[in-house]
Amino acid sequence: MKVILLEDVKSLGKKGEIVTVSDGYARNMILPKKLGVEATGKNLNDLKLQNRHAEKVAQENLAAAEALAKDLENKKIELTMKSGEGGRTFGSISTKEIAEAARKQLGLELDKKKIILKDPIKALGTYEVQIKLHPQVVGNFTVHVSEE
Repeated sequence: MKVILLEDVKSLGKKGEIVTVSDGYARNMILPKKLGVEATGKNLNDLKLQNRHAEKVAQENLAAAEALAKDLENKKIELTMKSGEGGRTFGSISTKEIAEAARKQLGLELDKKKIILKDPIKALGTYEVQIKLHPQVVGNFTVHVSEE
């Protein structure tokens, strides 16, 4: 019997795949536990429509991420840091502080976990910071750290 999987099933397949299983396995395991549905014409058509919708949403998300990356290129975030004699700083700037400053200054909600810092910011100056907006899109923006 051909079955369309509604969820990932270990050693059988992933969600949305069409797999062939024995009639008994389908009747006793897959169908009662709502892990899949029989691959009838209507169900196959529904699967095609769901796949098209998912592709459309993925394209829209990619386009939005690319637009945000282009918008971020020219943006600059200002942060202040305490420093002592000789310009030595106390502590460092974290991704949480950068995300919070972006929200306040630019009105953008940036995920602190997606901000990529090669090295911690421990000195005054201007830094290029990357953010992973989408698996295929990485944006860049500038962070300027000045003395408090």
